[in-house]
Amino acid sequence: MISVENLTKYYGIKKAVDNITFSVKKGEILGFLGPNAAGKTTTMRIITCYLSASSGTVRVAGYDIFENPIEVKKRIGYMPENPPLYTDMTVSSYLKFVGGIKGLSGKKLNERVNEVMKVAAVEDVKNRVTGKLSKGYRQRVGLAQAIIHNPEILILDEPTAGLDPKQIIETRELIKSLAGQHTIVVSTHILPEVSMTCDRVLIINEGKIVAEDTIEDLTKKIRGSETILMEINGPKNEIKEKLEKIEGVAEVKVQDTKDGGLHKYHIESKPSFNIRKELAKTVVNSDWGLEEMRTISLSLEDIFLKLTTKEEEVQN
Repeated sequence: MISVENLTKYYGIKKAVDNITFSVKKGEILGFLGPNAAGKTTTMRIITCYLSASSGTVRVAGYDIFENPIEVKKRIGYMPENPPLYTDMTVSSYLKFVGGIKGLSGKKLNERVNEVMKVAAVEDVKNRVTGKLSKGYRQRVGLAQAIIHNPEILILDEPTAGLDPKQIIETRELIKSLAGQHTIVVSTHILPEVSMTCDRVLIINEGKIVAEDTIEDLTKKIRGSETILMEINGPKNEIKEKLEKIEGVAEVKVQDTKDGGLHKYHIESKPSFNIRKELAKTVVNSDWGLEEMRTISLSLEDIFLKLTTKEEEVQN
């Protein structure tokens, strides 16, 4: 649905976006993640035809953004970090105005205004002037204007910036409810935003893409190994000894618990070894009590820090 190839953008001599390439599939929610000034907003503005590029190509729904910008804009709903509200208009009149600009009229326009007010949960403030709305309501109205023409693609730049915890949860749920009906790109530097709403994450730093994958697969690429947590009832020293002898086990750490012989074991595998089957087999054959067994993943915060502080690099 979106195809970006070798995209570069200079501001004077500063390279804000550095030869990036990525794509977004139909119906997918992509998290576009990076620290401030990483190139996220610049990339979004180029995709939405608000900004020109220095070089590269971008296609949206099959249309080249440089050759067919009008066709691209018809298929995109864009919500910038600060929604473009006219502060002297009521919510309903503003949405009618935006809908008219985007080609809606008559009965269809009125129906669509009512639909998006319901979806964005702003019906209760439809007669209120937008300049008098709270930050949360302004964000919702901004989302309503982005979807009023029912676009195939939504570009949301920092959709929960400045919201309180309750408003953040409501906005996330709203974004997730639009998945499948729309292809969505959520640009943000707020880490929970991505892990709670997105199918896939793309991390950009200093204008370059440093990772692109699911959070689970990024964990595997960065770590190269996995950590298994096992909660086992049995003789602590004997268990630790046997687990350490399993092929592919790099390290076993024991965490004492308050419940007699029940202990937690953190088992780190060597790179490229799948040790889960042998771990379970050893516990069962030794007649110990296995209470829990699960893989411990890196958090998105861990991944983000590793990639944006240049401690490690992921080869894509």
